[in-house]
Amino acid sequence: MRQLILTRHAKSDWGDPRIADHDRPLNHRGLRDAPMMARQLAASESGTAIQRIISSTALRARTTAAAFGKALELEVELDGGLYLASEHTLLQKAVEAEAANVMLVAHNPGITELAWLLSDGGIEHMPTCAVARFVWRTDDWNEAVTRAADEWGLDTPR
Repeated sequence: MRQLILTRHAKSDWGDPRIADHDRPLNHRGLRDAPMMARQLAASESGTAIQRIISSTALRARTTAAAFGKALELEVELDGGLYLASEHTLLQKAVEAEAANVMLVAHNPGITELAWLLSDGGIEHMPTCAVARFVWRTDDWNEAVTRAADEWGLDTPR
């Protein structure tokens, strides 16, 4: 079995236009939602199976991933290639992780486009701090990524 958890970073702060996109922090809602969603995932069977958490290097993604890492008791790995990555890049990063259960923390539009693809159009939008779970009944990532997931689900903070 292969499992991919996609998480869009929590709500970020757009208050200071002088801050570069990569360096935008989470806003109040994001700081509330990330730990809440992390605790929810950690309490699930899906969460306890996660072997690796890989995050974009953007501050808003790193902060979101840190909340999940704390709740899941896993170290967060940073990957600059996830910053504003396409759905194809995100999927390739999951394959390259060489783990059966991987979590990626990244950005739109790539994260929504990948969720849409893996859910066969069932997930049309990944709101901030959304957590999508995809499961394939195969032990081969290369086989899994050629088709929609056998099971999928979406949790949002609202």
